[in-house]
Amino acid sequence: MKCDRCKLKTNSTTMSYFNAQMICWDCEDKEIAHPKYAEAKAIENEEVRKGNYNYQGIGLPEDLK
Repeated sequence: MKCDRCKLKTNSTTMSYFNAQMICWDCEDKEIAHPKYAEAKAIENEEVRKGNYNYQGIGLPEDLK
């Protein structure tokens, strides 16, 4: 399997809080360090609480592309 963002081979992935990409752990570390991460995570969690299980995220910031 490959990371949707960096395209490198990986054995496991996790879903991005910014969009619907499945990302590797290195890309997740970059997300966590991003200033908008807390906002993206809070909005995602609120959407799930409202029953929106298909929320697509707030969008990937340009500096993470």
